Amino acid sequence: MKKEIENLLNDQVRYEANASMHYLAMASWADVKGYNGVSEFFYANSEEERVHMIKLVKFINERGGNALIPALTAPKKDFHSLNELFEEFLSSEIFVTQKINEIIFECLSHKDYNTHNFMQWYVSEQLEEEAQARTMLDKLNIIGNDKTGHYMFDRDIMTFVKAAEQDV
Repeated sequence: MKKEIENLLNDQVRYEANASMHYLAMASWADVKGYNGVSEFFYANSEEERVHMIKLVKFINERGGNALIPALTAPKKDFHSLNELFEEFLSSEIFVTQKINEIIFECLSHKDYNTHNFMQWYVSEQLEEEAQARTMLDKLNIIGNDKTGHYMFDRDIMTFVKAAEQDV
């Protein structure tokens, strides 16, 4: 594995780990505020990002590289609203997509087709995650500050989480 690609993949390990911790903090905030559905949504997304990180670690090591496990800084722990949670969720997913695209670009420029092929799974994941984040944020923007709407959103997102668990 080319060192440039290995470095980018190790950076991606850190991005996935940071996303996992960020979503865990979001889940905890929502849990404390009584948003059970939103908290379960972010607990599940935190776990999903952790799985993405482990998949990268294993790939790096299997290809003869050295996966580095990053030290993480504490994520933000206080949020002002559900909208803020989902705005940050979308922003995080857009950032990760950009970083994955950078890896793809380097893979192609170095003719590392094995890593390019491996990264296609992440490209598909990011398409889904960004679309999901946009949809959730759109719904919250429609609801506005309506507490009944927030209650229904929280209830409906729990249904979404349970359906996603059954797909696994």
